[in-house]
Amino acid sequence: MTTPTTTQLCTFRLDTLLFGVDVAWVREVLRWREMTRVPLAPPEVEGLMNLRGQIVPAIDVRRRLGMPPRTTADRPLNVVVQVHDEPVSLLVDEVGDVLEVEAAAFERPPETVVGPARALIRGAYKLPGRLLLDLDVEKIVRPASRDLAQLVEEVRP
Repeated sequence: MTTPTTTQLCTFRLDTLLFGVDVAWVREVLRWREMTRVPLAPPEVEGLMNLRGQIVPAIDVRRRLGMPPRTTADRPLNVVVQVHDEPVSLLVDEVGDVLEVEAAAFERPPETVVGPARALIRGAYKLPGRLLLDLDVEKIVRPASRDLAQLVEEVRP
């Protein structure tokens, strides 16, 4: 069995940081959609949105990573990922390009990554003049996944 030498990551920004997720997880990227707030939902769950008749939970990745809230009036964008046959929207500040990165450039999370983000980042890719943090999609979604599934079931017709 051979190891792939490159990986494609869908990139996005949160504040000044560049993040990426493997394109295999990404279903689509959308502009802001209206959401229905859900009482008693975990704090990182921004709400539920209707995506062509399907109820999709939206997770504020900033909150999930323990980052400060958005300081601008700009609305986040939706990176819809497919996790275990269920779509989940990851709310991000700005969507970037799909980058192909060399496996050899991958390193475990740097020591400077602390707090809740440390467990949610698979590692980092050193790119010219910047660092690309590779998020673990399953871990980003997991803590709230049981709650999310229950919330979606409660609102389904």
